[in-house]
Amino acid sequence: MSMRRLLCAGALAAALFAAGPGFAQSGPPADGGDDELAGEAPPEGASETPPAASRRRGGRQAVAHPRAEIRPYVEVNAGVSADLSGGDDDVLTYTSVAAGVDGRVETRRVTAQASYRYERSIAIDGEVGDEDSHSGVAMVHAQIAPGLSLDAGALAARGGGGAPLAGPGRQSSGQVFSAYAGPTLSTQAGPLEVNAAYRLGYVHVDDDGLAGGSGGDFGDAVVHNASASVGMGPGRLPVGWTVGGGYVREESGGDFDNRFEAAYVRGDVVFPVGPTLALTAGIGYEDISSSQSDVLRDSNGAPVLIGGRFVADPTRPRLRGLSNSGLIYDGGIIWRPTPRTELQARAGHRNGGTAVTGSLRHQLPRGLGLSAQVYDSVGTTSTHIVNNLNALPTEFNANRNPLTGAFDGCVFGRDPGTGICFDQALQALSNASFHARGANVLLSGTRGPWSFGLGAGYAHRRYSALFEGDITAFDPLSDESFVVNAGVSRRLGRFSSMSIDAVASWFDSDRVAFEPVFSTGVTAGYYRSFLIPGLQLNAALGISHTNSGLLDSTILQALIGLRYTF
Repeated sequence: MSMRRLLCAGALAAALFAAGPGFAQSGPPADGGDDELAGEAPPEGASETPPAASRRRGGRQAVAHPRAEIRPYVEVNAGVSADLSGGDDDVLTYTSVAAGVDGRVETRRVTAQASYRYERSIAIDGEVGDEDSHSGVAMVHAQIAPGLSLDAGALAARGGGGAPLAGPGRQSSGQVFSAYAGPTLSTQAGPLEVNAAYRLGYVHVDDDGLAGGSGGDFGDAVVHNASASVGMGPGRLPVGWTVGGGYVREESGGDFDNRFEAAYVRGDVVFPVGPTLALTAGIGYEDISSSQSDVLRDSNGAPVLIGGRFVADPTRPRLRGLSNSGLIYDGGIIWRPTPRTELQARAGHRNGGTAVTGSLRHQLPRGLGLSAQVYDSVGTTSTHIVNNLNALPTEFNANRNPLTGAFDGCVFGRDPGTGICFDQALQALSNASFHARGANVLLSGTRGPWSFGLGAGYAHRRYSALFEGDITAFDPLSDESFVVNAGVSRRLGRFSSMSIDAVASWFDSDRVAFEPVFSTGVTAGYYRSFLIPGLQLNAALGISHTNSGLLDSTILQALIGLRYTF
């Protein structure tokens, strides 16, 4: 196991032990809280939502007595995977050994939660190699002084592939590791609300030598994200106001030393026109740029291919990708007809064109919640992964696929309708910067013995040119993706439960000779505890279908095993 893998994977489990006696509780209010209608509308910058404006849902109340629940486990499974479409390796049998930890630590001053799993799959029959897989997510929130908190998180997941289910020899995705940490300031100076934050993020992709994987070119990336704002709600003035700014920088260690920078400054006002409605408007300035090393060229200036690939030449002037600076402005509404419903919508000019953004949250009857978001942003794969990781709720449930052990793309918060889905950020792994437009929807909740969760998202990304200058064959690329993850679970009694998970994804790119990939999968799991404390039987059955050009594959998988929780 490489040192990078070990460090990133260790950060997941280490989150559980970060709780200590030297911190106090609670961070910024939940996104879309009462402060926004009162006049603290968070500024929207050149990139994804800046950390200082990032609010956590599924938060917690003050804890009178510390609580700690840490459940390490080991697991042994036997599985079979059959390609119903036929092929040289149409039936594979394998065993897997897994170790992991699920837990939460909560004190007056610290909340830490993690769900991490390492699995080693060992092929028994079939000409395939053994495989390792890391899967997990973790967060730490600690208030180190009044108004000053520290947040950190980590992620291990697979990305860049199309198949929803996988066994030994059938993986079509790379391993993604990410972590971030940074302070958040949220305080008052007289009537003024003061917010500031900084996040240092890291992303590493390992394609495990897969053909067509992007990890070999991706390498490592470091992300810096800082923001600050000051504002005041209406009262002393008939309007509320906020002035803020932010800066994002990403440096990639890939073959071409990609760099991305975005900075903005803006002012916003909120004017209440009724008890449930407010108008909002903002104006500012943004500067966005990206660049990379030029390719190696011959004496005539023509690109040189080595081993069928372009090679970077750091001695030549850097090439420009995104380059946009100028005025930004928008206006919209904030509507809160009831305490259970809030709608925000904005339209204007940003990111070099017309931008429409919005959000909706609504608490449905009987313990269900709905949230939706329409976004327009610029960034990179790394900035999006780090921003998603930063948006983890302080209390979450990472539902895991019964067959693969990996969490199913979405992490749902304790509060109905809250959480974050990583699918869009993980599906297209690339070093290039891009302009993304899309929408996400979350629906989740519990009702008696039932638990529900659904996440859906659409994204359209337009990339800056991979190479510029006189390499006219490489025009800017674009891709589209749509993903739906849904799951339901039910307690069947004191000792047993069941779950059903479904996923559908579609991915298309205008890359030369690329065929759209459409995948679907359904998995059912059954879990049975015994009189022996900690011992549990796991059984799962799943079927998936992947279609892409000449590939038309249907995979049937089954698994049975035992887990012992210490």
